[in-house]
Amino acid sequence: MTKFLHRSPSRARAASERGVALVIALLAMVLMTALGMALMLVSETETLIGSNYRDSVEASYVADAGIERVMQDVLSIPDWNAILTSPDNVRAGVTSGFVDGTLAPTLPDGRTINLQSATNMINCNKTSACSDAEMDANDGMRQWTKNNPRFRLFAWGPVNDLNPTPTLNSPFYVAVWIADDGAESDDNPSLDGGPASAAWQADGVDKNPGAGVLTLRAEAFGPGGAHRVIETTVARTDSTELERGYTGQRGQDEQNRRARKASVQNPGASLGRSTMSVSGGLVSQ
Repeated sequence: MTKFLHRSPSRARAASERGVALVIALLAMVLMTALGMALMLVSETETLIGSNYRDSVEASYVADAGIERVMQDVLSIPDWNAILTSPDNVRAGVTSGFVDGTLAPTLPDGRTINLQSATNMINCNKTSACSDAEMDANDGMRQWTKNNPRFRLFAWGPVNDLNPTPTLNSPFYVAVWIADDGAESDDNPSLDGGPASAAWQADGVDKNPGAGVLTLRAEAFGPGGAHRVIETTVARTDSTELERGYTGQRGQDEQNRRARKASVQNPGASLGRSTMSVSGGLVSQ
């Protein structure tokens, strides 16, 4: 006798749904894990952005502090031609009192800066030695040809050494280069305000708009590749007073006009005690 067994519909449906709860639980776990990893990534990215912004701001303060420190030395040198001479095409003839003992300093994060290569990059956009023709070339940024500034190291060292007292605590390194102003017309970047070239003497008047003007370039180097550049001009007036002038970037006649007309007089000033912070910058007392 043959017997037939019939399975009820509810039992069949329950059997077919076995393991669904496990699959749903696994999918939920994967989703939560993905969300957690996304939140961690966002948090880490925000931290890096904040760190980079902090280093960028501090680099700007450090470059500005280098300019302020060097300004005191420049204003105390009566003959600027002594600065523009160069014994080795890297350092200025007369340098600042703020000078490190090496041209290849190592930063706290282990990176090494080659200041000789940095000088070449400024003057001819390559790390190897620059020829006179390369420094005189018009590359768009340096359009004064024979009057192109030839930057030489004037001051360099850890920013913590800017003050003789241990009031600074920064991992940054700062270097300041100095050069003749590009708007001069004497075709001699190693001489401040020599006789103008024949093209500028066509009417019988010796015109040299860049006489008594120097260009300073400060670069700050910090952790994680932080790097900032500030360029300024220093102008000497026709009187015995010395004036300081800032410009946002190097121009030509406009730069010299602003340096002469909108400068801040501070002859013979000395550097006092200074403190630096990310929020407040450099404060001199």
